[in-house]
Amino acid sequence: MEKMVKTAKSARKLERHFKGVANHWRIQILLLVSKDAGLSLMEITDKLNANMKTTAEHTRRLVIAGLLEKHHDGTIVLHNLTPYGKEFVQFIKKFSKHGV
Repeated sequence: MEKMVKTAKSARKLERHFKGVANHWRIQILLLVSKDAGLSLMEITDKLNANMKTTAEHTRRLVIAGLLEKHHDGTIVLHNLTPYGKEFVQFIKKFSKHGV
């Protein structure tokens, strides 16, 4: 069995992840999906008391950033964290515990 070697991410790839999470709505979406995986867009919108178009745009940007993934269950699109999304949630939780 071949051993997978992890290589460091380029600055551009890191930038994509950080830009993806650089918004309070996106942070809230990541934290929400980390607690309750497999949420639909409507469920995310309702739980955050947000606008549907706003939520759709932010979930789209999180997908582009590689932090959130979408999969279809019939006609419903469900949202889950990617492995990198899980790492960012851990970072956000750890970072938010430290005062400035």
